[in-house]
Amino acid sequence: MTLVSDAATAVQRITVFIKEMNSWLSASRLRLNPAKTEVMWLGSGQQINQVDVSDILILSSSVKVVESARDLGVIIDSQLSLSSHDAALCRSGFYHLRQLRPLCRSLPAEATKTLVQAFISCRLDYCNSLLYGVTDKLKQQVQSVQNAAARLITGAKRREHITPILRQLHWLPVR
Repeated sequence: MTLVSDAATAVQRITVFIKEMNSWLSASRLRLNPAKTEVMWLGSGQQINQVDVSDILILSSSVKVVESARDLGVIIDSQLSLSSHDAALCRSGFYHLRQLRPLCRSLPAEATKTLVQAFISCRLDYCNSLLYGVTDKLKQQVQSVQNAAARLITGAKRREHITPILRQLHWLPVR
């Protein structure tokens, strides 16, 4: 684990590693694209604020240090809180629900359920194990997308209690 005081050493080690990796890739007839390379400092907010390195020279290209990065569809932020991923997941989920709402009014419930599964549930399920241990606030935001999807499928009103609806759809275990 690198301390804040070792930032210059860490930058030097990253630069050497990238050069070695680029040589290995070149030997395999592959190329490293510095324009698509991102660097992110990981740590608490206080630690990150103490690091004064804002860009790193990689293969004669200056790469800016970013606050968050997307990898395999998951947005990872510098504090590993997943708040950026959660916000993007909810934004995407509610966007697709708004797009589906007019269409679903003219479809049978099973077709609506299939569409919601294809556009909403699969996004909520993808890499959901990463959400283990996140704050209750982040969990509630993701849950609100699932609740809205359940209401769209069943035609339930916003004020109706959601637990029976989730049980009806088998999205909640029966006790």
